[in-house]
Amino acid sequence: MTNADFPFPCPPLRGRLVQNAPLGQRTWFGTGGRADWLFTPADSTDLACFMKALEGHNQQQRASGRAPVALTVLGAGSNVIIRDGGVEGVTVRLGGAFGQVAVDGDGLLAGAAALDANVARQAVAADLGGLAFLSGIPGSIGGACAMNAGAYGGDMAQVLDWVDIVTVDGALERLPAKALNMGYRHAELPPGAVVVRARLKGRPGGGAQDAAELERIKSSRTASQPVRARTGGSTFRNPPPATSGGRSAWQLVDAAGCRGLAVGGARISEKHCNFMINEGTATATELETLGDEVRRRVLDQTGVELHWEIKRLGRLPGETP
Repeated sequence: MTNADFPFPCPPLRGRLVQNAPLGQRTWFGTGGRADWLFTPADSTDLACFMKALEGHNQQQRASGRAPVALTVLGAGSNVIIRDGGVEGVTVRLGGAFGQVAVDGDGLLAGAAALDANVARQAVAADLGGLAFLSGIPGSIGGACAMNAGAYGGDMAQVLDWVDIVTVDGALERLPAKALNMGYRHAELPPGAVVVRARLKGRPGGGAQDAAELERIKSSRTASQPVRARTGGSTFRNPPPATSGGRSAWQLVDAAGCRGLAVGGARISEKHCNFMINEGTATATELETLGDEVRRRVLDQTGVELHWEIKRLGRLPGETP
């Protein structure tokens, strides 16, 4: 489709392009602003066509000294705060067409929008082991690849074979995992690239063992995390042991007296204090303010600087669109 109000002439697109689209409600926190434009591509080819046109326009903008149209990618919305001022430019959200999972020999092919927990369950159904840890990660495969997400002793670097991406100029490329230089909560994708699919390596015959592991992880999460609350998962990255004395982020937050700390409708979970909760009325600003206050108190009390694991996207209230 095309839209006459869009910042530049768009090629024919098969996906949906919507102006002033609600975005915060699509996140797990359930609060925040809107997208100037929200594009949900029909498939990888549709996304590539759009990104090629966008980059062509942006090159012209830069050459003439004007600002390019910003591009933001939103996955499952699990580990993100959409600021109350909204997200400028175009937000790309991968929909159901990118949520497919299929067995591929000793591994799985998973679309970027496939939920991590669903991939873990499908691995068990295919009698593939080694992927149960995914059930402990909120979010989708694309985001997990982009940040080397991990939980319960596993991370994407251990199981990723390759990723398919759409580059900023609209090319479809396949990158081996080693090209991403993956480290703790870190992966190096080409600037502006969007992950659309990944191949994950499994362990044939390991389904029964992983089925038991899925139950263990489920019980552990239910006992230790606010799984039924509006939360974005882990708020802060665990700092390097050398700087934290071996203490994890939640231990530092607890030591600084922040368990249960609240700002408006945002609160640090009593159950697990590396989780922030929207108690029902929190704004994105309150969530971010709470997180920054926790970081300040931890630094004051322990001397350790915590870094956000949750992404904060968009404009602060009052910032000019």
